[in-house]
Amino acid sequence: MNQRLPPPTVEKIPKMLSIHGDTRIDDYYWLNEKENSKVLDYLNNENAYLEEIMQGTNDLRDQLFSEMKARIKEQDESVPVFKNGYYYYLRFEEGMQYYKYCRKKENLDALEQVVLDVDQMAIGHSYYAVSGFNISPDNNFIAFAIDNVGRRQYSIYIKNLATGETYSDKLFPSSGNSVWANNNQTLYYTETNPHTLLTQKIKRHILGEESLQDTTVYEEADKTNYLGVRKTRSGKFIVIHSTATLSSENWILDADQPGISFKLFQKRAKDVLYAVDHFSDHFIIMTNWEAVNFRLMKTTLTNTKQENWVEMIGHREDVLLQAADPFLNHLVITERKNGLVHFHIRNVQNGTSHYLEFPQPAYSASFGANPEYKTSNLRFNYTSLTTPATTYDYDMETRVKNMMKRQEILGNFEEDKYITDRLFATVRDGTQVPLSIVYKTGFRKDGSAPLLLYGYGSYGLSLDASFSAARLSLLNRGFAFAIAHVRGGQEMGRRWYEDGKLMKKMNTFNDFIDCAEYLLKEKFTSKQHLYAMGGSAGGLLMGVVAGLRPDLWNGVIASVPFVDVVTTMLDESIPLTTNEFDEWGNPMQPEFYEFMKSYSPYDNVATGYPNMLVTTGLHDSQVQYFEPAKWVAKIRAQKRDKNILLFHINMDAGHGGA
Repeated sequence: MNQRLPPPTVEKIPKMLSIHGDTRIDDYYWLNEKENSKVLDYLNNENAYLEEIMQGTNDLRDQLFSEMKARIKEQDESVPVFKNGYYYYLRFEEGMQYYKYCRKKENLDALEQVVLDVDQMAIGHSYYAVSGFNISPDNNFIAFAIDNVGRRQYSIYIKNLATGETYSDKLFPSSGNSVWANNNQTLYYTETNPHTLLTQKIKRHILGEESLQDTTVYEEADKTNYLGVRKTRSGKFIVIHSTATLSSENWILDADQPGISFKLFQKRAKDVLYAVDHFSDHFIIMTNWEAVNFRLMKTTLTNTKQENWVEMIGHREDVLLQAADPFLNHLVITERKNGLVHFHIRNVQNGTSHYLEFPQPAYSASFGANPEYKTSNLRFNYTSLTTPATTYDYDMETRVKNMMKRQEILGNFEEDKYITDRLFATVRDGTQVPLSIVYKTGFRKDGSAPLLLYGYGSYGLSLDASFSAARLSLLNRGFAFAIAHVRGGQEMGRRWYEDGKLMKKMNTFNDFIDCAEYLLKEKFTSKQHLYAMGGSAGGLLMGVVAGLRPDLWNGVIASVPFVDVVTTMLDESIPLTTNEFDEWGNPMQPEFYEFMKSYSPYDNVATGYPNMLVTTGLHDSQVQYFEPAKWVAKIRAQKRDKNILLFHINMDAGHGGA
């Protein structure tokens, strides 16, 4: 590599941060001044330095980009989804960056109507995201949300699909979430706090009225809760759901009566989570009340309090109940056992039930787009490390499965040229941690091959094995790719999550290190060829393992990393902080402060690191850009090794790219 520019340097302006009788000196606290020209100069210098160092790889980068793009079918369509008399789909055109959201009435031979032309809408914007597509029950209006900055602060607009007019009134700021009442004139939507970006209110908008007249129908006082609004699958009820990490509360409204007040379903209680849906003549409730892996309950439409709940599916130690989705005559229960998803289908008319099984040792299966309630057709998605994303329709009556679409990989891709497997590493406390791995046929386990190990391990998010067309460029060059399903996720049940958060967070980091040691022991790779990657909370994982065991990795990629744990969790003005006290702990309490400080990468910068690439987005609302910026600056000032440290800042995006 060609190095002419020296690494960027940053001025030190010490700031004392004192609490619990402890003082930390933060020399780079000032980098949070986003409008300061010196801050922007520093970030631009880091980008210039990266380009200088990477200059010798320009041809390879161009080649990789061309390879990856060549595998994408640019002129494409999503599988049509039938809802309330129309088929809806996305249409992608060659050479365009976005898509057109379209529909056809009653059958696929009908005339196409372009509902939203996002290709045209995005012209002139370096970042553009559209979400929250929400068609009114009479099919005449669509509510949709736009973010053209990248901070996930959306403006909701309403378009008249009969006239093509998009009304000038906008509902801002919002998370983009909205629901129509059944009168087609009333829209319930989320309003966010402009500073913390957290959803604080559910408001009611009536077509034709100014947004300033919108009524607040619910306001969340607890800053640790996430707030949203949705419709039951039957379309008969609107549900406001307020959820923290460890407790939740729901409010319900008859969708035919938008003028009345929402009714409390069940008051929130400490350590009790519950979610509600409508099914036939009762409500169903998925809850962890006296059931760590969740159970399914039901209650009448009029008596919704907990004392009236009746058990439908009991708690199981070895099975995590993830979801229960009602259809007119069926109940689809999503379960997770031994780290893998299974669909349990119950016919409520004749009382029979069966499982929909999957063939590969490691895979990802998920409930698909199923807006229709009165159907026996289940749409689900399936993928694995070797199988491109596939959409199936499954007839729950006849038990016949039809493949509707498989992601087309252009070029010479052949699935049987790649091998996927599921391994188990025994970590230091005796726990068996699953690993999903993929490599090309001919791969030799003699320690000579490079391997990229990926991890996350937070919020109970399960990392399932899924396909990536871009990853083929890695596999085709001899790499193996592995996912460490470390504690803090929920792959092995709710306890797997609870054993990787709060005061047990070190399990997440130790599991990842021990999975790497297992792969070395089994000669999948060597220390000279082992790489690690993670983003966001997975970026925290990277920061910790790079500092704890710099000798293990030849390179580490920390994407939008959460690395200044203590300072962020002490600042309640930062988006997401208050919502996550149950995940990381509240450092206003001395025991959590000391524990966070013991692993926070920014508070534990060492003098030596492996080669590292750190990335961020200037407008990131989830992990603010200044966390990785401060971390990189501090590492540069203290590192004594000659390994490469690169920092890339996307100046036009947030937590994700354009």
